[in-house]
Amino acid sequence: MWLFITLLFLAGCIGQAEQSQEINYKITPEQLKQMLENKDFVLINVHIPYQGEIPNTDYFIPYNKIDEFEKRFSKDDKIVIYCKSGSMSSYLYQRLRERGFKNVYELKGGMNAWVSKGFQLTYNTSYK
Repeated sequence: MWLFITLLFLAGCIGQAEQSQEINYKITPEQLKQMLENKDFVLINVHIPYQGEIPNTDYFIPYNKIDEFEKRFSKDDKIVIYCKSGSMSSYLYQRLRERGFKNVYELKGGMNAWVSKGFQLTYNTSYK
């Protein structure tokens, strides 16, 4: 009986460790703002159609163009992706992780969350 309880406890701890590790890859607007102060990553807007961007965005690559990521970036590159609300970036985040990208982060809530914290967007007219 004790062995069974111990195994259940260990299984729960492992599941929690995996969950907490996954959560670390989902960042808040405040975390992104802080990361931008000492930027050591590629920031990519994946929302289509283009509706603005977070300052210091490096690329605009639509979320459904996953092959572009494999062509342009190494699977070890530190990449932060975002979209308008989080749904497109969440989809892409899962696909990139499945394809072996180890250092991909996603902005939870996307540009909507960014703006809700009082942070500004910029607009690049060449994307329109």
